[in-house]
Formats: sequence, structure tokens, C-alpha cells
Amino acid sequence: MRGASTRGTVELLLEPGSEHTSPGGQYSYRVLGPCCRLFDREELPWPCCRLAWRSKEPSWRRIGRRFVPDLASRRCPSYAVELLQPGARPTRTVITLFPVRLGAGLQEWWYSKLPASLDHANSQPSGQSMTPEQRP
Repeated sequence: MRGASTRGTVELLLEPGSEHTSPGGQYSYRVLGPCCRLFDREELPWPCCRLAWRSKEPSWRRIGRRFVPDLASRRCPSYAVELLQPGARPTRTVITLFPVRLGAGLQEWWYSKLPASLDHANSQPSGQSMTPEQRP
């Protein structure tokens, strides 16, 4: 993968429009752009189906944000992609590249908690710029 070092960390985004094969080679995909995987707290089961209740159970009032970063994919890059399968229409989905880890600077841009990250001008990490043709 372009931008990956030998330790399995990635410091650069995959270019929108570039085509790659899956690690096992079963399919190929075209990158539409980077995205973050969010966990929907509304999808939690209610009421709880546990048989043995303990003293401190999670609150079912769901106080706080509905969508939160998915902890399983927070350290790995996720991309909106089109799966390219011969003889079939391209299928849009999200792929998380779990074998590689985001570098510290790129992880801060991808899942930042800072108020400046909400600015629309923050569409690319510092040090990377896209021409208008490359934007998704």
C-alpha cells in the first residue's frame, strides 16, 4: 500500500479514484474517499437481555451523542469504496484496512475531538492537498 511503512502504519491517504485489490485478492475496489466508522448507540438492545443483573449496568437513557467513533476501527483507516466485480454493477460500501494502523498525525485528523476539526476547510490532513479533480 502506498504510504505504508514496514511497521504497518500509514501516513498518507489513498487517492480518490485509485484502484486497489483486497489483501487476499478476492476483489478489487475504487477509493471514493476517507470516512470514519461510527457506532450508532440507538442500535443497542433494549431492554437488556442479561439474565444476571449486576450493581452497575449501562444507562438505557442514552445520554450523550448518538453516533460515536467505533472503537474497533478507530486506529485503522476506513474508506468509502466501490467494489469492482467482473460482470456486476459496482457496489458502494465502507472498507476498514485493519492490517495497517494510522500514524499519530493522521489519526488525530481522522478522529479528532478538537473543535477546529469541525471546520469544513479541514477536509485533508496537513501536508496533503488535493486538486479539484481529485476531490470526491
